[in-house]
Amino acid sequence: MPVKIRLQRHGKKGKPFYWIVAADARSKRDGKFLEKLGSYNPNTNPATIELNLDNSVTWLQNGAQPTDTARAILSYKGVLLKHHLLGGVRKGALTEEQVEEKFNAWLAEKEKTVSTKTEGLAKAEADAKAKALEAEKEVSDKRAAAIAEAEAPEAVAEEATDAPDVEDTAAASSEEE
Repeated sequence: MPVKIRLQRHGKKGKPFYWIVAADARSKRDGKFLEKLGSYNPNTNPATIELNLDNSVTWLQNGAQPTDTARAILSYKGVLLKHHLLGGVRKGALTEEQVEEKFNAWLAEKEKTVSTKTEGLAKAEADAKAKALEAEKEVSDKRAAAIAEAEAPEAVAEEATDAPDVEDTAAASSEEE
């Protein structure tokens, strides 16, 4: 029975969510599977991947073939590296302690790169928000200035129309006397 490690689609239209499963190659995409290994959510930035490393490595050691996308995900999470290192243990080139040390060093490096990416995304989002707020404030100030400018001629015009009335009444009262 050929086994594949592949993605099984879930979620609604336009919002996919995937399970990473080990399944018989002949079964349907969303059909029967042998074991659920994890999940993958591409809707978040960066994509959220939860994966059981030990079970994934076990399936790879037993001959399961990952699909292209599943291979990329397994590589990203370090499953393929651990499988490779454990192959060195079987051949006698490495010990278990060396494998764990190398794998943990790789995980620490990977965690650092992922955290810098998320910090960069958060900073870019904050900068975009600040820039939008600044642009909105500028538009609001221009609008307030335009309103004040429009009201100023009306006030001057009212004063101008009020002033001749006062003079006319004064002139009219002096003529009457």
